[in-house]
Amino acid sequence: MSKFGDIINVNVPVLISFYTEWSDQSQVMKSVLQSIANALEEKVMVVRIDVDKNKDLAEALKILGLPTHMIYKRGQMIWRQSGIVSYEDLVYMMTSEFSE
Repeated sequence: MSKFGDIINVNVPVLISFYTEWSDQSQVMKSVLQSIANALEEKVMVVRIDVDKNKDLAEALKILGLPTHMIYKRGQMIWRQSGIVSYEDLVYMMTSEFSE
């Protein structure tokens, strides 16, 4: 969990997506997340965490639906949603006053 703390305690908003390789919705979101990472570059951090390889973390954070997305700002979760989320909605969440 200390590595997770290092990930979320940075000076930019952090979008974390918990996924699995076998989840169709997780695979749909993969390209969306890559597009966000490319478009926003140093303004945000985008991290994908495989639930099958990080079961303790997924359990601690009560990850039930896949994919589950979270936005952290200065170490605090400010948004969480499971399922498919559009590129536009995620960019808005990451760049608006909502995440400031």
